[in-house]
Amino acid sequence: MKKLPFIKGFNFASFAYKGCLDSEEAKFSLDELVSRTGANLVTLIPNGLQETAQSEEICYTTPATMSDDELLRLIDTIHSKNLMVALKPTANCKNGTWRAHINFFDKDVPCEPKWSNWFKSYTEFQNHYANIAQKAGCELFIPGCEMVMSERRENEWRALIKNLRTSYKGLISYNTDKYQEENISWWDAVDVISSSGYYPVSEWNKNLDRIEKVVDKFNKPFFFAECGCMSTKGASLVPNDWRVNNDISLEEQDNWFKTMFSECKKRSWVNGYCIWDWGWKLYPLEKSSEDRFYAVYGKPAEKTIKSFYDSVK
Repeated sequence: MKKLPFIKGFNFASFAYKGCLDSEEAKFSLDELVSRTGANLVTLIPNGLQETAQSEEICYTTPATMSDDELLRLIDTIHSKNLMVALKPTANCKNGTWRAHINFFDKDVPCEPKWSNWFKSYTEFQNHYANIAQKAGCELFIPGCEMVMSERRENEWRALIKNLRTSYKGLISYNTDKYQEENISWWDAVDVISSSGYYPVSEWNKNLDRIEKVVDKFNKPFFFAECGCMSTKGASLVPNDWRVNNDISLEEQDNWFKTMFSECKKRSWVNGYCIWDWGWKLYPLEKSSEDRFYAVYGKPAEKTIKSFYDSVK
């Protein structure tokens, strides 16, 4: 099985709805990503929706989700630009509950929603996109992101990954959430360990120490499938919290990336990053200093990322 090179990635057009990926805005945005960042991989994230955290059915066929045809066209376009593609179908709740809280009773109870029904729907959802990943030649498939409460269901996750391997022949990872790396007992089932690296700017070393033990135990490659920080004062202390609403600080975001790269560079087992995120529709470049969210387009952090990515051969 082919080994992934060092990942210099971005999450692109996350949870785009139907029609977005074929738009002129998306084409322009992708061109800007390619020319400005030094990326060698793009992660695409089809959206699966369930009503609440206790719903058993996941839907991915409404206009809220990118169409299969436009997804295939985008993958072909990215490959034509000599970038790799990771496909990460992700379940979300329509009512806004974070997917980490999707949860059911440990044992099936009559008249109550069940893990067994949810995993059946989730497997169908993931298999649909695994077939697309295989058809399009995606270099990596990531069947889940930050599904924290489900991760204790080891047997179901092992069965899911085994099932996926019948249709997708490439590398498989799983994107756990920050602080959860050592809680997963089934890392041996995947080819690559990955997590969301939203760590406070002053706490990289201690978290890398903790993650290193997991990497050593399972002897698997590792990368951060998500990482990022808003350009807002105080965001580097809680980079996972998009609700921080202070004054804009492009410098604080830039410093967070500089610190992450500096600390991770000391760890040879960190095999890359996929930064959150690069939208399908960009704000005007001259307005970059007015954006307080995770985007790096036109900000100092963008130059820091490109400089680092260019330095890694």
